[in-house]
Amino acid sequence: MRYLTMDQKPELESPVVILAFTGWNDAASAASNAARFAMRRLGARKFASIEPEPFFTFTETRPYVRLDSSGERQLTWPGNEFYYARTPSQGPDYVIGIGAEPNLRWRTFTEEYMELFNTLDVSMVVSLGALIGEASHRRPISVTGSAADPSLARELNLQRSRYEGPTGILGILHNALQEAKRPSVSLWATVPHYITNEQCPPATLAVLQRMQQLLGTSFDLDEIEAASDGFRDQLETTLAGDPQLRSYLERLEAALAEEEAEGSLPEATDLVGDIEQFLRENSEND
Repeated sequence: MRYLTMDQKPELESPVVILAFTGWNDAASAASNAARFAMRRLGARKFASIEPEPFFTFTETRPYVRLDSSGERQLTWPGNEFYYARTPSQGPDYVIGIGAEPNLRWRTFTEEYMELFNTLDVSMVVSLGALIGEASHRRPISVTGSAADPSLARELNLQRSRYEGPTGILGILHNALQEAKRPSVSLWATVPHYITNEQCPPATLAVLQRMQQLLGTSFDLDEIEAASDGFRDQLETTLAGDPQLRSYLERLEAALAEEEAEGSLPEATDLVGDIEQFLRENSEND
């Protein structure tokens, strides 16, 4: 591992990896927030990181400056960090990777990830993503799961990925995992397109709930459930003062209700197609 620094090699039993990348595949930060929430709930500890210099163009993916509690300026470089958690009584051990999609050297970047996965002998990789779509905050946020391996897709009741076209780093990683015969799954949440907030707690909650179902684990979701309720209440308050947006949402709700009554709401395969179109359009715009 040339660019990955491991402070220590944790003693883990065939861990499950949860991955999230910030950026275009993380609408309203739903995926990265879900990974961070799981990290906190599991009490995960940082053990490794990837050196950012070879993989980022800092004029495109810029460092971030913020003030800490004492007013001191803190500089954070874009990068990728890994955390581990042992859960002997609750299920599998976990590795959580959170970072930014690199600008450069994707093959080398992927090799660093794969070598880490091989070193830890991971049992499965679950990547998280979120896209903007036609949905309503008054309805449950949909989360679509897919897997490239047909037997794994059948085992976990997921769709088989049939995507063709431009892809992001998640697609590259999943391809490498498939070639290495390491099981991998992708979960994508659909965030209502009229939500312009940097955060969407209902989407984060939906990702966590689907991840729980997939992995057979359980998190205390009271905090994120309360945040989701408050978020929806705030949206309703905004709608009350915005007749144009309220009218639009009413038309959207009517259209969704009509599709539901006719049994024509999108099937999982259609939702996978929406994700694939989203990947294609965003990759073409990069």
